[in-house]
Amino acid sequence: MPLLKIRSSYLRSESHRESRKSLILISESSCRTYAKDKTQQKSLPPHTTLQRHVKANRNHVHIPRFYFPGGKPLPLSQVEATVARITAAFQTLPGHRASRAQFHTITKACDLPLYWKVPLFLAAGGDQTGYVEMNAFLEFWKEMSNSHHDAASKFIRITTRGQRNNILPEDLIPLVQDVVETHPGLTFLKEATEFHSRYVHTVIARIFYCVNRSWSGRISVAELRRSNLLSVIAILEHEEDINQVTAYFSYEHFYVIYCKFWELDRDHDLFIDKTDLTKHNDHALSKRMIARIFSGAVTRGGVKSGNGVQQPQDKMSYTEFVWFLLSEEDKNHPTAIEYWFRCMDLDGDGYLSMYELEYFYEEQLHRMEAIGLETLPFEDCLCQMLDMIKPAKPGKISLSDLKKCKMTSIFFDTFFNLEKYLDHEQRDPFASAREHDPDGHELSDWDRFAAEEYELLVTEESGNEQNEQMSNDSMSEDTFSQNLETLDSESVDMLQGADVQFQGYTDLPTIGPSDSIQSRNQYYDSGDSDDYAESDN
Repeated sequence: MPLLKIRSSYLRSESHRESRKSLILISESSCRTYAKDKTQQKSLPPHTTLQRHVKANRNHVHIPRFYFPGGKPLPLSQVEATVARITAAFQTLPGHRASRAQFHTITKACDLPLYWKVPLFLAAGGDQTGYVEMNAFLEFWKEMSNSHHDAASKFIRITTRGQRNNILPEDLIPLVQDVVETHPGLTFLKEATEFHSRYVHTVIARIFYCVNRSWSGRISVAELRRSNLLSVIAILEHEEDINQVTAYFSYEHFYVIYCKFWELDRDHDLFIDKTDLTKHNDHALSKRMIARIFSGAVTRGGVKSGNGVQQPQDKMSYTEFVWFLLSEEDKNHPTAIEYWFRCMDLDGDGYLSMYELEYFYEEQLHRMEAIGLETLPFEDCLCQMLDMIKPAKPGKISLSDLKKCKMTSIFFDTFFNLEKYLDHEQRDPFASAREHDPDGHELSDWDRFAAEEYELLVTEESGNEQNEQMSNDSMSEDTFSQNLETLDSESVDMLQGADVQFQGYTDLPTIGPSDSIQSRNQYYDSGDSDDYAESDN
């Protein structure tokens, strides 16, 4: 009996031990599972509406396309309607083909701006035969429409003829040349062919200055979409006064730029050197800044231009001068800020340090002392500039700091343009911001400068013509009076001998003084003037 009790208690203890072991194993398993679940929960991002939607529709997820490098495709009905208009336009032309002069009809049928017509004609192969047939153009249009949907993408495809996905300066020459030849506001320039190239290159340089924000020399589709170039080209169709299109195409702006360059280009080879540029605006720029301009920081000296001509070293081309003048006269423009920042950033670290600012200000101090002006110590000037710019990092100024500031012109002129620096010191720095054009738009510094300079040039040209006319009239009167006296004495002698020489010919008229003056006047052309002045006015 005692043995049975002992065995029974032993079995109960074994059973109890097994149950405890099972409980421990279950507990450990539960802990591991909990820890694993907790780790997984930590690794998952917080639950969002999109995640819940994806989980609920795991087998039926459809994310719509959101990236369209050629623009968002147009509805099929709109594409077919355009093709129908193109077909109808060709059918109205003899032989169902369009010449270059007739291509404005096809361009409007494509729902494109009028001045796309010449690039479109060339892109469709019109330069090969002198015309484009309907079937060939429809094939070209459908192929382009399959991958190029928005205006910017189509413009690049057309101007480059499908060779590149970015625009080079020479790609825009046909378009701008067509503006010169056909725009009603430039009819006076049509006959002055020697100035066509200058106008074309000025317009293209201004386009790249404003549109090519990457400074790559190539306009990308993204840059084109962010710019106003296509809208300005569309305006040309409706604006007869080319000078109202102040962005890029204004003839008055071209006239100002070219006259400024012509004054500096002594040998008229369309290149200027450091000595020439020093004379700009009565030696306003410091020599250290001029040296930086020619150092390659903002120029492409020594490279071949688009027409294959090698640019001389240490020379500035006409196109580069356009960039310089635009930057010099409107230092608040984003490209101008980048232009002068590149020049002042001597070590190329992306910041204007104190020693770089002192380097440029030092020459300003010497120039002010030389003309007897009271100078401001560099330390005081530096405090003023830092208070004005408010740089994000103390002690150095970044490009973004300058772009956030509304008075960058004062900052730059302080360090390298003495004349404008003194002008800023004497006038209200906010006065120019209150000036507007007749339409109520705020005038940029460049628009204001171009308008004022054009008036000065026209006034000066008119004054020169009047002085020249007065001088010619005075010279003519002196000459005529001398001739009159001579003719009077000669006529007396002639009349005295007339009885001997013309005896028997009393009906033959004699030459009097008044007849001689009239005969001389028919060889005098009072309209003779300088060809350059005539062609540009």
